Formats: sequence, C-alpha cells, structure tokens
Amino acid sequence: MSVPATAQAPEKGLFDLAGRVVLVTGATGGLGLAITHAMAAQGATLVVSDHNRAACEALAAALRHSGAQARAVTADLLDPAQTQALVSCALDCFGRLDVLVCNAGVQGPAGPMADTTDEDWERVMRINLRSAMDLTRHAASHMAKHGGGSVILMASIAGLRGNKAIGLYGLSKAALAQLARNLAVEWGPQGVRVNTIAPGLIRTPLSVGLMDNAAFMARRLAATPLRRVGEPHEVAGVAVMLASAAGGFITGQNIVVDGGTLISDGN
Repeated sequence: MSVPATAQAPEKGLFDLAGRVVLVTGATGGLGLAITHAMAAQGATLVVSDHNRAACEALAAALRHSGAQARAVTADLLDPAQTQALVSCALDCFGRLDVLVCNAGVQGPAGPMADTTDEDWERVMRINLRSAMDLTRHAASHMAKHGGGSVILMASIAGLRGNKAIGLYGLSKAALAQLARNLAVEWGPQGVRVNTIAPGLIRTPLSVGLMDNAAFMARRLAATPLRRVGEPHEVAGVAVMLASAAGGFITGQNIVVDGGTLISDGN
C-alpha cells in the first residue's frame, strides 16, 4: 500500500498569500471589502468584482496605490455569461487563479416565504447560489490542473436556523453550505478545497437597520456569549486562513463566525 501524499510546510508564514491570485465577488463593500484588503495585506494579487463599475475601479486603484496588484472586473451575476467571464478575465489578467471568494449576494424580500414571487426566487437563487456554482465549476477546473486551490463561499447563520423574515435568503445560504460539502468531495482528490463561512451579526452597512433597533439588539446580545456584534476583519481573517496554508487540511466545512449566538441558550 502506497503512502498518501503529504503537504509540505510553507517556507514563509502560514498565512502568506504572496504569488496567489484571488478573485473576490461583491468586493466593494462590507465583508467583501474587508476580505479584499485582508488578502492584499498577506501579499495576494486581487481580481475584484462587483456590479458597480465605478466602485470596482476605485477599489482596484486603491489597492494598487497601497502596493498590491489588482484588477477590476465588473459583472452582473444574474447573467450566466458574465459570471463565466469572471474566471476567464482573472486568467487573462494574471495567468492563474488560486483562490475564489464568492461573497456577492442579495437578501431578497423580507416577510413570509408564501409571499415571495417566482422573480424573487430566480433573483435570490441565481445570485446567491447558482452564480457560486458556476464560478466554482470554472475556477476549480483550472485550479485542479495547476496543483489545487481554495474556494470560499459566503453563507450565513440564517442558513442554520429558522427565520420568519428572510426565509428565502436563509434557504439559499443553507444550500451554499451543502454545495461546499458536495464540491469538496468532488474536487478534493485534485487538491481543490471548498468551504463556507457563516457570519452572524457583523458591523456592515447591511446590518445598520438591525443595529439601530434597540429591542432587537438587546435580544441578540443577550443570546450572544461575547455580548457584541462582529467586525468585518474577524470574518476576513477566517477567509485568509481558508485561502492560505493555514487552512490546507480544511475542506467541506461551514465555519460559523457569530460570537457564539448559535450555541447559546440565551443566558
């Protein structure tokens, strides 16, 4: 019986990303922005994508000004052709792709799932789930030919608990976690790791409404052992770990970053 292959310890730091090309969707705000800057701080070359061309170009310019290599690629993830072109653009720009971060997503309508329309389902599932599947398929194929890589899908604790307000969003995030498990099994033998991150309440522009709601915050913090909301860099740090040698033996996992909300009894 042959001895299985082993991974070599990195010559540089465990979190070093020098020489790695990272594609981040939804890169210009909130968690995407924090992840992008955290990857750049570890030496990564960035391909940043968003639907807003001006914001995307401004982010790439700021990254270059700080010393990183970066390109902006605008894409509407509702369009399968534009989704597929993202990976091709990364390869055309830098000749390789080592890390894919599928961060772009939409909440969809708030309210009972019975009130959602076919258009709501199509938009939420197309952006949150199908685009991640399409991007991963194209990226993983390239990664497998070049020794492996890391795919990071952004899920949510909304996909791990019931929710009467954003059920369609939660359903799409639960599906992302299962997608990661399936793809981890499929691509693992070729060195491609696939994981999800499931944030709780994080201080981003999307959470402003919740954080301004005193009654909600009192309940949430009482149910969160750390008694505070999370910060974007605390999610970004997990993404860097999964992208780097530090996460080299982690695949198919849904890593919860929520201050303990899910494990708490509310006391």
